[in-house]
Parts: sequence; structure tokens; C-alpha cells
Amino acid sequence: MAENEDNIEISVIIPVYNEQQCLQALCKRLESTLGQNGQSYEVLLIDDGSQDGSWEEMVRINRQNKRFRIIKLRRNFGQTAAMSAGFDYCRGAVAITLDADLQNEPEDIPKLIAEINKGYDVVSGWRKDRKENYLTRRFPSNMANRLISFLTGVRLHDFGCTLKAYRKDVIKNTKLYGEMHRYIPALASWMGITVSEVVVGHKPRKHGKSKYGLNRIFKVFLDIITLKFLLSFSTKPIQVFGLFGILVGAAGGIITLVLIIQRVFFLVSLANRPLFIVAIFLVFIGIQFITFGLLAELNIRIYHESQQKPIYFVREIKG
Repeated sequence: MAENEDNIEISVIIPVYNEQQCLQALCKRLESTLGQNGQSYEVLLIDDGSQDGSWEEMVRINRQNKRFRIIKLRRNFGQTAAMSAGFDYCRGAVAITLDADLQNEPEDIPKLIAEINKGYDVVSGWRKDRKENYLTRRFPSNMANRLISFLTGVRLHDFGCTLKAYRKDVIKNTKLYGEMHRYIPALASWMGITVSEVVVGHKPRKHGKSKYGLNRIFKVFLDIITLKFLLSFSTKPIQVFGLFGILVGAAGGIITLVLIIQRVFFLVSLANRPLFIVAIFLVFIGIQFITFGLLAELNIRIYHESQQKPIYFVREIKG
């Protein structure tokens, strides 16, 4: 029998997409691991539009053990959306995310819980010995992890590892879009969270095939740009658009001034000087970027006020 929702301590969230062959083994290992841990738990299996019988397998698992709750999305929305659904419906004080393909090991979950119990807000798994191709998977991932750590100040070896643990207040105040589920520790860092990292196992895939290819490299690069903007300028866009506008406009103004001085004092003709046209364009581009920044500032204010989204988070209050 499932525990009362007020008493649930651990929620395990697992997006599922065409993983029928892995589900029974995964759930048996979860039952064994979480049962030995001694804390009340639930497991949320989110079917992200599977086409291989995964949902039917999930229904059987739910009938066998009501701690395994199942959610079926109307179509394949992607891993981020499936994980977001899990966050919305989970009831535990701590949420743990896990892949369904058994490359992450359920037996590592107690390691993450132990770190959470030390007081950390987020604990990330580190697949130190990854069982994947170096050139197409590990090398791009290493470069991306270093870049994200540098840009965000959140030092992790493996942002892409799905096996992570979050306190409830972290996930409830982090909205996910696109493919941002990998970067939750960085996205949530503006709240002032504490982050830890533990080494976890990683196994080769036995069933099915990977959902990611080389095209993921370009998506990750674009995600990093979005992530940096969200963390540094989402509440002050004028500082990025305005600064760029001032630099471009100033460059155009200086070039224009020099050309005018040449024309007035040295009688240099501007008729065949394409640079003069370029300078005028730079001035107008600078004005446009400043205008974009002002419009973005208005949109940000409307967003925060209409959503009642706070611009701060309180850790603790006494007295």
C-alpha cells in the first residue's frame, strides 16, 4: 500500500521512451534498493509517447506495486517535458531523477540520499567511467561540462548525468523548457543552492538504442548560450542588449565623425566611400539593440508581475 502523501520522503522520477525491455528489471532493482533504505518512497514512471509496449508494461508494474505511479503523456514531448511532469506530480521531500535504460544503476540512489542528508540542496551523479564512445559522446560532453562550469560557476564534472537528487523547494521553483533538464543545478544556482557531486556507476546499454546522436552537439551549444543568458541577464536584459548597442553605435559614431572631419577639413570626397554607409548602419543598429533591451526589460517586468514570480528565495526564517 502506498504511503500517505504527507509522509513520502523520496520520489524517483523516470522518463520512459521505448524502454519496454528494461522496465521489469529496473523496477525490481528499485524495489530492492529503496526497500532497504528504510524511507517511504514512490516511483513515477512517465511514458513519453512510447510505441513499443512500454505503457502496457508500466500498467502491469503499477498493478503489482502501487508505489509505482504511472503517467502517460499524449505524445512524445521529450525528456525535459517528461521530467517536468514528474516534478509537478511527485510528492516526496526529495526528488531523484533516473534514466530507464539501466545505464544508471538504481543501487547508487542511497549515495545521493546520504549527500542530501548532509544538507545539500542538489546532488549530481558523476559517471566517472562512462561506457560510451569517446569521440562522439565523452569528448563533446567533457568540453560542454567544462564550458558550463566556467560560465555558470557551478563546478560539476557531468551535467548530463540524469541520476540526480533535488530538494523539493528547488524543483518546485525551477521551470524547465527546451532541453534544460540537464542543467537544473545551473538553472537553480541563482537561488543560492548548495551542490554536491558523487561518483556513480555507468553500464553499457543492453537493450534498445540511444536517443542521442552527433546533432546533439549543436543543440547543447545553443542550450549553453540560453543558459548563460537566463542566469546572467534574464532579469536585466538591457545590460546585454544595451551594452552591445552602445559599443556598436559608438563605433559607428566615431567612424562617421572621422569621415566628416576628413570631408570638412581635408576635402576628402565621401561619394565613393562605402565605409560611410557602414558607419551609418552601425549607428542605427546600435539604436535598435538599445531599443530591444528596453522592450525586453518591459517584457521581463510583465512576466514577473503577471506570474507573481519572485526575484529572491528565502532559505530560513527564525523568530
